[in-house]
Amino acid sequence: MERLNFKHTIPIQLRFNDFDALGHVNNSVYFSFYDLGKTSYFNEVMPEMVSSNDVGVVIANIQVSFLLPVYPNENVAVQTAVVEIGNKSFKLFQQLINVDTNEVKCICQTVMVGFDAKTKATKLISDEWRKAMIDYEGRGDLSKTV
Repeated sequence: MERLNFKHTIPIQLRFNDFDALGHVNNSVYFSFYDLGKTSYFNEVMPEMVSSNDVGVVIANIQVSFLLPVYPNENVAVQTAVVEIGNKSFKLFQQLINVDTNEVKCICQTVMVGFDAKTKATKLISDEWRKAMIDYEGRGDLSKTV
């Protein structure tokens, strides 16, 4: 993947219970960090749509690669970017970084699918969501519709 220019970063406060017996952040905790990044990203990119309680997307696939451990007292943040938008889905790329050293600690790739909670079926990514993500990222090449 080409080097991304992340426009969205959210600091993460490490908590005592994030750490395991080995003294580093437990691998299961990273998912909550990435969820915080997704929530903050969507609130910044599409606040009016997120506040309507009709978000309309679910996670279809998530892949995480743990690169370096995170230890207590590290200053970390999650960076989030949309890297591709299809007809019914879009792909997010996220990474957890040490903001003091810029070391990438972990990377996450997520496929989000448009979903109608009433019909329990997939749905198209709306033009409003598509435009908001493309405008925020400043990349007209994100849309991969067929």
